[in-house]
Amino acid sequence: MRAREIETRVVITGMGALTPLGLSVEETWTGLVEGRSGITPITQFDASHLPIRIAGEVKGFDPVAYMDMKEARRMARCSQLAVAAAVQAMADAGLGDRVPDSERAGVVIGTGVGGLEAALEAWDTYRKQGLRRVNPFSVMASLCNMPAHYVSLRFQCQGYNSTVVTACAAGTQAIGEATEAIRRGDADLMLAGGVEGLIHEVMIGGFTVMRVLASDNDHPQQACKPFDARRDGFVAAEGAAILVLERLDKALDRGARIYAEVLGHAANTDAFHAAIPDPEGAGAIRVMRWALQDAGVAPTEIDYINAHGPGTQVGDRVETKAIKALFGEYAYRLPISSTKSMVGHALGGGGAIEAVACVKTITDGVIHPTINYEVPDPDCDLDYVPNQARRSDVRVTLSNSFGLGGQNACLVLGRFEE
Repeated sequence: MRAREIETRVVITGMGALTPLGLSVEETWTGLVEGRSGITPITQFDASHLPIRIAGEVKGFDPVAYMDMKEARRMARCSQLAVAAAVQAMADAGLGDRVPDSERAGVVIGTGVGGLEAALEAWDTYRKQGLRRVNPFSVMASLCNMPAHYVSLRFQCQGYNSTVVTACAAGTQAIGEATEAIRRGDADLMLAGGVEGLIHEVMIGGFTVMRVLASDNDHPQQACKPFDARRDGFVAAEGAAILVLERLDKALDRGARIYAEVLGHAANTDAFHAAIPDPEGAGAIRVMRWALQDAGVAPTEIDYINAHGPGTQVGDRVETKAIKALFGEYAYRLPISSTKSMVGHALGGGGAIEAVACVKTITDGVIHPTINYEVPDPDCDLDYVPNQARRSDVRVTLSNSFGLGGQNACLVLGRFEE
């Protein structure tokens, strides 16, 4: 493991999450360990006319619990979820409502489509009722950078700010980019993560015609089957997770509780196809290798992989192939599981939710299962921790996010050791 100077070591001191399994990190983690699914019939719109009618919705979310109504009405759902997760993370880190040093604090949040529904609603209103009825905040609300803006505004983070828009890799890449901001001296504290808040008929319909969604409407909790021979697609979902990242010496100075350390990260692209991963897994192999190199970690030091594992035929097969190519025979001794089997695929929010799962795996010594794994696939022949959680002493985790456009990101987290 690479030895870094204390000023370039980055640790996680707070976490917040809202997912299809719950409105907090603990509710989500309890559901994951119990092997429960948060996939249900769609309630946010009438999906009865669509072939696919299931999704991973964040249930019972009331934005007014985190902000006033006037502010909430100006935001798209993704911004509401991001602010809520950030409020939780700041409280968890013992920081309250304001960062210690505004100019040394920043925000990086990943999202796939931002507040697209605000633009769609504005267009629908314009067509049906005319220009004067269009919400004047609709264009602003739809922008992908608004979650990062509202989080920075809420906590007065006046330093480095960015939005990562790399589809399904965005949340993971955002945490890596925020880590790099601290390493290079641009910030002492970063709020970083990912969010998606779009369960909308345009999104569900579009993925349906692409033929990438799981189709079992009658049994939504069994619909997502990563690595299983019967898998037929991912389940669209929403959710948010935000981490508080701090420079190690600053965290120690204020007596912060440290959950884990960000050891390494990497991002790249397949440069192969807009929707299909490189069948040889070349991009996935490179990004995992680069993340391990950045962390100074040997492949045999990885104790657990949180897979991208969306439940698609091609994606799961290629990820398995890439893991075997990089890890060799050790791949067969590595526990691997898919968070998406229970929460669905929250696109830009997925990687951040999975980072939270990795942190909890390290701190609690439990690996959550991949549920709905019943029929083995000869092409997916690794240890996917099927159906039941497993006790394990996990020191170092690897988390994969492989997205549309061939976007890949990888994060290495480790147990904090002074």
